[in-house]
Amino acid sequence: MGDVFASGPFISGLLLGLSLIVAIGAQNAYVLRQGLLRAHVFVISTICFLSDAILIAAGIAGLGTFISKNPDWLGLVSLIGGVFLLAYGALAFKRALNPGGLKPAEGGKGSLSKAVLITLALTWGNPHVYLDTVVLIGGLSARYPGTERLSFGMGAITGSALWFYALGFGARYLAPLFARPIAWRILDITIAGVMWSLAWSLLRPLV
Repeated sequence: MGDVFASGPFISGLLLGLSLIVAIGAQNAYVLRQGLLRAHVFVISTICFLSDAILIAAGIAGLGTFISKNPDWLGLVSLIGGVFLLAYGALAFKRALNPGGLKPAEGGKGSLSKAVLITLALTWGNPHVYLDTVVLIGGLSARYPGTERLSFGMGAITGSALWFYALGFGARYLAPLFARPIAWRILDITIAGVMWSLAWSLLRPLV
């Protein structure tokens, strides 16, 4: 197993996984915000990481090839995901109108069940997640035979773990900046913009 983690395919998978995940998106924006509030960070980061691991494993196992040949089901997921992102963006914009209650010391951790449901929705309700993990990573893994394919997939999964835990737990070091309400207002306006732009990208082909 040590050879798997030291191999070239592992490094290739790691770099590919990081390049796909390290981007401003709905999921990352939520992890960042919860990290700033220090609210259920481990649970949220773990859900994101395990979700990626499941999808990457499915892609490595051959589901990516199947989906690339049968893409019609993505239309329904795009519709559901787009509507959800529109609604969550509206909530973020509403928070931005009253940033005084969004200081980390005052915000509270909120409900764990609510945080879990939002994380699952932002992860599994986003078609881009399937395209990145199942289709792209799964498709590229076909270049590797046997254990090298496993190594490539493990590299991508490791990249996901490194990113989400670093983002969630590293966000606290930005806490002094977000002690000011204006910083929360800017963050939530940015989150709303990201959510709405992603929603438009999902819903536009369906209109």
